[in-house]
Amino acid sequence: MGLLLTSLVALSSCSRPLVADSEPEASRRNSVLRLLYSRTPTTLNPHLASGFQDFEAARIVYEPLATYAADGSMVPVLAQVIPTPENGGIAADGRSITWRLKPDVRWSDGQPFTAEDVVFTYSFVSDPQVAAVTEKYYKAIEKVEAIDPLTVKITFKEPNPSWALPFTGQNGMILPKHIFEKVQGINARQAPENLQPVGTGPYRFITVTEGRWTYAANEQFREDLPAFTLVELEGGVTPYEAAQRVLREGSADFAHNLQIGVDDRLALAADSEGRVMATFGAFVERIMLNPTDPNKATEDGEKSSVENPHPFLSDVRVRQAIDFAIEQTAIADEIYGNAGQRTNQLLPFPRSYTNPNLPYRYDVTKANALLNEAGWKDTNGNGIRDKDGIEMRLVFQTPINPVRQQTQEFVKESLAAVEIEVENRQVTMDDFFSANPAQTRSLNHFYADMQKYNAGSDTPDPSIYMSWWLCDEVASLENRWQKPNNGRYCNPEYDKVWTQASKELDPEKRSQLFQQMNTILSQDAIVIPLVRRAVTNGVSDRITGVDPTPWDTSTWDIGTWMPAESSAMESETP
Repeated sequence: MGLLLTSLVALSSCSRPLVADSEPEASRRNSVLRLLYSRTPTTLNPHLASGFQDFEAARIVYEPLATYAADGSMVPVLAQVIPTPENGGIAADGRSITWRLKPDVRWSDGQPFTAEDVVFTYSFVSDPQVAAVTEKYYKAIEKVEAIDPLTVKITFKEPNPSWALPFTGQNGMILPKHIFEKVQGINARQAPENLQPVGTGPYRFITVTEGRWTYAANEQFREDLPAFTLVELEGGVTPYEAAQRVLREGSADFAHNLQIGVDDRLALAADSEGRVMATFGAFVERIMLNPTDPNKATEDGEKSSVENPHPFLSDVRVRQAIDFAIEQTAIADEIYGNAGQRTNQLLPFPRSYTNPNLPYRYDVTKANALLNEAGWKDTNGNGIRDKDGIEMRLVFQTPINPVRQQTQEFVKESLAAVEIEVENRQVTMDDFFSANPAQTRSLNHFYADMQKYNAGSDTPDPSIYMSWWLCDEVASLENRWQKPNNGRYCNPEYDKVWTQASKELDPEKRSQLFQQMNTILSQDAIVIPLVRRAVTNGVSDRITGVDPTPWDTSTWDIGTWMPAESSAMESETP
C-alpha cells in the first residue's frame, strides 16, 4: 500500500501543476476512504452485475447521463441539462428524446467522452449474446443516434412515457466505446475489461488485493479532485461486524445497508463515532407465495413449474388467509424499528402510485374462516390442517440475515395460530440471489413454498418493476430462470392494465393504472408486502457530504464525500 501511495502521488504530480503543500492538500494525499459491504463484487461492468454490490462498486468509476435526487427529480451528470419539451429535448409526439452532453469530459485514460460512447453502450446492452442485466431498461428503444459529438437522439418504437429509463441512474452507466468495442457479443462476460474499468467518474480503479477493491482519484475528472486519495471497498463483511467497525471501532468510514436488529442498531449507535442514515424509497420486504408445487417435477425435471399447481397455495383463499394471519405492524415496529415502515403496497413510493384504499388485512378470525371455507381442517387432532391426506406444511426460505430470521420466527408462530406448520430454511446470500441456473436455492428457482426478500423499483418510474408480474416474465427452465416473475403469477387482467400504463402519456391516468395494479396483486395475494424498508447505511462522523438517494447506488455522489476536518477548514476559510 505504501508503494501504491507513492506511485499515485507521483502520477498526480505529473498530471497537475506542482504547488506548495497546504495542510488540507497534504491531508488529502494521505487519506483513505474505507467502505464495507456484505457481498463481494464480482464485476465492475454494471450491465453484467450479479447484485447490488457490483452496481455499488462500478458507480465509483462509471456515470450515467443523469440520475435522480431523493424526491425523484432528475439531476444531470454527463448531460448538460435534463430534456424537456421547452428546451427541445422531448419531442411533442413522445417518440424521441435528445440529450446534450457536457463538453470536455474525458475518460480516465485521457480519451474524450462523446455521443458515440452512448450509442455504443446501447449496442452493448441490447445485444442478446451479451445478456445484459439492464437490457429491460432499453427495450422500448428503436435506435440511438449521435447527431454530433455532444448530442444524442433516442427514438422509441412508440410514444414512451418511460423515456427517462435508459441511460439514467445505476442502470444507465455509460461504457467507453474504445475499450469495449472489441469485446462485444458472446465473449463480453469473460472479457478482462470488466475488471479493468475506464470511467468518467471521480475515481479510477487500481487493483483488487485480498478482497479489497482499491480506487484512486481520477486525475482526468472534469471537476476538482475528490477529497480522498484512495477508496478501499471490502466485501464479505457481516452487517453486525460492519456496523461495529464504523460506529464503534472507527476502522472504517461507511457500511452499506446494515440489516441488523433494532436492539443491536440502537446499542451500536449510542455514543458512537458515527450515525445510521435511513433512506426510504420504493423497496419493500415481501413474502412471496408459490402457487406451483416445489416438490413435484415435470418430465424435464423442473420443479415449481406452472404445469404442477401447488396443492393448496394455488387457492387464492388460502393465500389470502396467510396474508390475514400475519401482523405487519408488529413486524415493522418490533423487528425493523425506524428502518422500516408498515406497508400493504407493493408500490409505496412515489406516493402518486399508491392506492390509499387498500386495507390492512390482519384478522386471524378471517384467516380461519377462509381456510375453513377452502376445506382445510384439522381432522386428526395434530394441530395441522389437512385435506385429502395432505397436511398444510410449508417451507419458508430467506437469505441468512438476523432481521429476516427474526421475521421467519414471527411468521412461523403466526401461521401456527391458524394451524399451518412452517419449516424455516436459511440460504446463504450468494446462493439466494444467484443467477446461476444450476443454483436451485435461488429466489428465481423458488423451490420452497414461501420466500422473503427485499425488492422494489430503483427508478421513480415503476414500469419495469411492475412488469415482474406479467405472464411472459415467469421464471422457468425454458428461460434458465432468468426472468423476474419467480411467483409464477399470471393474470391476463393484470397484463392488460400494465400494457395500458406502458403507453399512457397522461401522468394522472398513468398513476391510476399503477394503483389498479397494486389492487389486483393485493386481491390475488400472490405476494404479501410487509415493510417499506429503508437502506440503512452506517456513516462515520469522520466524513461529510454523504447525500443518499433511493434511486441510485449509495456511491452515486462519492466524489463529494470529504473528511470532516477538511469540511470544517473550508467553512472557516474567509
